[in-house]
Amino acid sequence: MSDAQLENAWRLQRAGRAPEAARIYADILRSHPANFDALYGLGLIHLEHRHFAEAERLLAAAIRINSQSAELFYNRGCALQNLGRNEDAIASFALALAIKPDFAEARNNRGVTLIALNRYPEALACFDRVLHEKPEAAIVHNNRATALLALKRYDEALASSEAALRIEPNAADAHYSRGAAFAGLGRLEQALADFARALAINADYADALVHRGIVLARQGRHDAALASYNHALRIQPGKIDILFNRVNSLWALRRFAEAVLDCEQILKSHPHYKYARGNLVYSRMQCAEWRSVEAEKTAAFADLRAGLRSFRPLHAVAVSDSPEDLLQCARIWVTDECAPREPLWRGEGYRHDRIRIAYVSADFRLHPVATLAAGVFENHDRTRFEAIAISLGPEDESAVRERLRHAFDRFIDVRNRGDAEIARQLRETEIDIAVDLMGFTDNARPMIFAHRPAPVQVNYLGYPGSMGAPYIDYILADKQVVPEAQQPYYEEKIAYLPHSYLPNDRARSIAERTPSRVDAGLPADGFVFCSFNNLYKITPDMFAAWMRLLSAIDDSVLWLSQTNPEAVCNLRREAEAHGVSGQRILFAPFIQAPDEYLARLRLADLFLDTAPYNAHATACDFLWAGVPLVTFTGNTFAGRVGASLLSAIGLPELTGQSAAEYEAIALGLARNPSKLATIREKLARNRATHPLFDTARFTRNLEAAYTIMWERQQAGAPPASFAVDDAGDCR
Repeated sequence: MSDAQLENAWRLQRAGRAPEAARIYADILRSHPANFDALYGLGLIHLEHRHFAEAERLLAAAIRINSQSAELFYNRGCALQNLGRNEDAIASFALALAIKPDFAEARNNRGVTLIALNRYPEALACFDRVLHEKPEAAIVHNNRATALLALKRYDEALASSEAALRIEPNAADAHYSRGAAFAGLGRLEQALADFARALAINADYADALVHRGIVLARQGRHDAALASYNHALRIQPGKIDILFNRVNSLWALRRFAEAVLDCEQILKSHPHYKYARGNLVYSRMQCAEWRSVEAEKTAAFADLRAGLRSFRPLHAVAVSDSPEDLLQCARIWVTDECAPREPLWRGEGYRHDRIRIAYVSADFRLHPVATLAAGVFENHDRTRFEAIAISLGPEDESAVRERLRHAFDRFIDVRNRGDAEIARQLRETEIDIAVDLMGFTDNARPMIFAHRPAPVQVNYLGYPGSMGAPYIDYILADKQVVPEAQQPYYEEKIAYLPHSYLPNDRARSIAERTPSRVDAGLPADGFVFCSFNNLYKITPDMFAAWMRLLSAIDDSVLWLSQTNPEAVCNLRREAEAHGVSGQRILFAPFIQAPDEYLARLRLADLFLDTAPYNAHATACDFLWAGVPLVTFTGNTFAGRVGASLLSAIGLPELTGQSAAEYEAIALGLARNPSKLATIREKLARNRATHPLFDTARFTRNLEAAYTIMWERQQAGAPPASFAVDDAGDCR
């Protein structure tokens, strides 16, 4: 070996002739394996050519010879970073900085590695120190934006990404970061514009494609979102995060069989990936693909009990009869998705002539929540309450939307604003009671409530169970859906309404003309069992009970809501497996007009409830249309709603205490036409005399609950469970 060989290798390396330099370094190391310069030089060549494992080996060997080079520790840190050995990379960057404290590149890369470890505050400290010394470092501004995005500090992330763009206007990464900040702030069109700019610079920017898909999905543009995810998957085949997001749009497009395949692929790569097991169970249920679903449910609940993210809360409600499991599921979701933030309301007192109630929802449109509650909003006592709608969702130009605009004192459309901004508006409006009408349902935004914008915060109507969130004070319920013995399974205190907790609008119209059975695709004669519940609520056990009913009642049919083609096929196949012709399972197409939809329900003889997730709004639809409902009492909020409704309409005899009793009640009514006729007559009478459809009475009781909450808060008392006395018949 000679110095001339090393000099020649360095010269070739600087000239970009790396393969020739590498051969010389290798020759030197064969005869002198401890040569520092050759180890270092060859290590840098491997690092440059992305041979990270070999680079790390060579640089580590060089460090054993000379541990005084900051650059050496820095370069080894870069190799470790790319190998995913992030803790080792952090240590290597720290050693570089111990030797050379002003080593900006090492401190910046240390921050990037801390981001990979989800240690965002430490990463921010790194970037801030670098920027103090090098304020024109665009990449560091953008890295800072990345950390702020992870912390959901979107205003600051926007400022950092814009600082990067002022220095480098054509930086794709900075356009992406600004787009992500705009998305977090709810400024979706601006987000899409920035993602487009990033993709114009780099057409294969996978992260921009994925985030564009997420924003398009938030806008309800799921076909476009799917195209964006598919493009990203062509760049990064099998990438789990992309598949996970694609599942949401496949659900929205009712392409559940494809969602099953994505969930299976995710679990094959990562058996405990967040929510993937629950997503698979839900997707299979939507296809009525039941053959392996019990084993998958068992695995998902085992993960849940181990503290893993296995189920989205609403999906767990559909398959669990355990209030303990559902509370655990909600708490995990809150910790992961919407943990408490610095409270905006800090104990200030308000002086208002009326109690200000904000109802927060994306469903102020043609939607079951709006259909149930519209009459309540209209019936609020305007001398005592100011009702404000905070609308998170789209304008659907329906008659319901127009009616709701007039039902509130104020109707505020905030769909294009971020969670923090909406929370600030609630605080600035001095809301006394903020009511979350969504919980964990589709398009819910519980992060608004995580900022604690109001003194009293309430979970009501949309989600049938505890939200498991420390910032939700009360849940509105009744003693049927939440027996006092189950209070330990609720993070919230229980505000018990008399009768049923579900509101109803007695002003709903039903079309005068009822279509004929033949017009509706039903046989002219024979008994019509019906269940218009969402398909994912139909379990194999429920379906088996229904098949026994069909077998027992000649010429009977089961009438279900129209669903996806895979489910139609699977349900008919399952019927055949139970000895029932698949042609006796009939599907009702969607009807847009609410009054015509209600009129068609009259064609059913008996509504069969589902368990563990009962019909809620759908059950009210059938009872209002005069069709009896048979249910049985479950063990969770969602599984006890049918009993609550039947009690409030004066038909408790239609509630079984077990699945077997439920089946016996349904069979008895189907076999005894006169008994069924008596029940129908009783339902018709009770509709006008019992509490379920007395909207004014319900509203007075609800207002009494709000008043108790407000009075406790005004007195400085903490939330506590209580029961409301019935206001009595208000007609």
